[in-house]
Amino acid sequence: MTADNIMNEESNNEENNELENSTIGDNSPEEENQVSEESQSQVDASEEGENPEPETTGNDSEVSFSEGDKVTGTVFKVEDKYVRTHIDGTDFEGIIPISQVTNKRIEHPNEVVAEDDSIEAVVIKVEDENERHNLILSIRKLEEDQSYDTLIAAKENDETLEGTVMEVVQAGLVVDVGVRGFIPASLLSDEYVEDLEQFAGQTLEVKVEDIDKDKNRVILNRKRIIESQKEEGRKDQLKKLEPGTTVEGEVVRTTSFGAFINLGSIDGLAHISELSYERVEKVEDAVSIGDKVDVKILDVDVENERVSLSIKQAQESPFELFINEHNEGETLEGTVKRLVDFGAFVEVAPGVEGLVHVSEISHDHVAQPSDVLDEGEKIQVKILSLNAEAGKVSLSIKETTDPGERSSGPSKVYRDETDDDRPTLGDVFGDKFKNLDL
Repeated sequence: MTADNIMNEESNNEENNELENSTIGDNSPEEENQVSEESQSQVDASEEGENPEPETTGNDSEVSFSEGDKVTGTVFKVEDKYVRTHIDGTDFEGIIPISQVTNKRIEHPNEVVAEDDSIEAVVIKVEDENERHNLILSIRKLEEDQSYDTLIAAKENDETLEGTVMEVVQAGLVVDVGVRGFIPASLLSDEYVEDLEQFAGQTLEVKVEDIDKDKNRVILNRKRIIESQKEEGRKDQLKKLEPGTTVEGEVVRTTSFGAFINLGSIDGLAHISELSYERVEKVEDAVSIGDKVDVKILDVDVENERVSLSIKQAQESPFELFINEHNEGETLEGTVKRLVDFGAFVEVAPGVEGLVHVSEISHDHVAQPSDVLDEGEKIQVKILSLNAEAGKVSLSIKETTDPGERSSGPSKVYRDETDDDRPTLGDVFGDKFKNLDL
C-alpha cells in the first residue's frame, strides 16, 4: 500500500472532515460509513512491498474479523494522514485514518500516538482481498462508544461530569466529554452570561441534560449544578445564622414594605419598620441598593429559607444615647410631632419622642391638646422622668413656665367664668393625673 495514495485520498476529504469535526452532532453512522469507504479505497490503492509487513503467526486461517469488533495492536508507522498498526496475534494490519484517531482537532496523528504505542480500536471495515489482511480501524469510535456508555449512566444517575470547552459558538459552548457535547447559553448559568469567551479552554462541571447516541447528540447542563451549589450554600449559612447576632450585608433590592439584604448565600428582609429609629415613609429614604449595612438577625426560618433582619437594632438606639446625655429636670427644645387626646408627643432628639401629658401642657385647664399646640411647633420642655427599661421619656411644658404666666385667649384654654360655685372636675382632681404614664 502506498502512503501517497492514502495521503491523496485523505487530502481530498480533509475539508469535509474539518466541517464534520466542527459540528455538534458529528460522527453520525452515515459519516462513519463514508470514512470506512474512503479508507477502503486507500487500501485498494496500496502497492505490495511499499511498507514493512507485520510478522505472521501462521494462524490467519483461524482468525476473522467483522465490523464492530474491538482489537488491540501496536503502532509501527505514523504518517501525515494515517496510522498503521500490527493487530496483536495475527498477520492483519490495521489502518487508522487521521479523522479516526481522535475527536479533537489535530494537524498530525503524532499529536496523539507514536510508534510502538499499544492501542485499542474498533473495526469499521474489513479488507481481505488478494490475501491482504487489512482492517480499517477507529480509535475515536471506540472511545466514543465507551464515552456514550458513561454519559448514559451519568444521566440515569444524575451524576456530575467534567468537560473541557473546545469551542465557543454564538449559541453556547462545545465541550469535550469523551464525545462532543453542547451547553446552550441558557443552561450555562442561573444568571445571564454576556461573554461566553471567558469559558474558552476551561474545564467545567456539567450534568447530562439530553442524549441521543444515534444522532450523536449530547446536551449538557451547567446551570443545575450552580443552582444546587447555591441551594447547599443557603442551607449551610441558614444553619450558622443565630438570632441576636449582628452581621454585615448588602442592600440588593427594595420594595414598598422593606429592603432585601444579601448576607452571602441568602437574602434576608429588613421590614420598613426596622430600617431606622426615625419614622420612614419610603424605603428609599433610608437605604439604597448597594449600601453596606450592619444588620441584627431577628429570626431564622430554615425550612422556608427566610431571615428577618433589623438595621436599626444593629445600632445603638437614639434613646440609649439620649438618656446617657441628658438627666431628669433638664430643660431642652423639642418639636411637636403628634397630638392625641391624652397629650402631645414631642421629639427631643432624632428618633426620640417623649410624651407631654395633657395635664402637663399648661397651668390652665386644657380640654384638647390641639387647643394649645400645633404639630411642628417648637417648644420648651422639661424632662420629668427617663424610663430606660420601657424606653419612655415623660415631659412637661408647664414646668418650664411660671405658674403666674397663665395662658390667655378663649380659643386656647378653658376658663370657668360662670357664677356657678359648684366644683369642676379640674377642681376635684387637680394634678392627680399629671404623671400618668400612657
